[in-house]
Amino acid sequence: MSSDKRNSIITLVVIVIIIAGVFLLPKAAPSKYTGLDSFAQCLTDKGVVMYGAYWCVHCKNQKALFGDSFKKVTYVECTEKAEECTAAGVNSYPTWIFPDFVDQTGSTTPGRIFRGEVPLETLADESGCELGIKQ
Repeated sequence: MSSDKRNSIITLVVIVIIIAGVFLLPKAAPSKYTGLDSFAQCLTDKGVVMYGAYWCVHCKNQKALFGDSFKKVTYVECTEKAEECTAAGVNSYPTWIFPDFVDQTGSTTPGRIFRGEVPLETLADESGCELGIKQ
């Protein structure tokens, strides 16, 4: 077998493995909650922001948890707004930033930062937003 033919076969095998890997990578499960529009809007109303990048697999998984309701989440695409992300201290994706919260008595709860994929239940607990109905 000539080296050109062997190299072609190796290249073909590598391409097949890469393509198979893309299709076999774990994907985020669809949300087990309904009525996520109001949950996503509540996060936005409370000033919660998700920072991410279009190429980030974990960001895609996080968005998938919201389904179509993600359009109501305040999202900053760091490949387009790098200065804003740097100013916010974002150095990994996704990053969720919760602002300081002042309650009715004037007491301040400091904001929180979560890095990586965050379960919807955690976002609900931290924000006080109602998650919705479990299917």
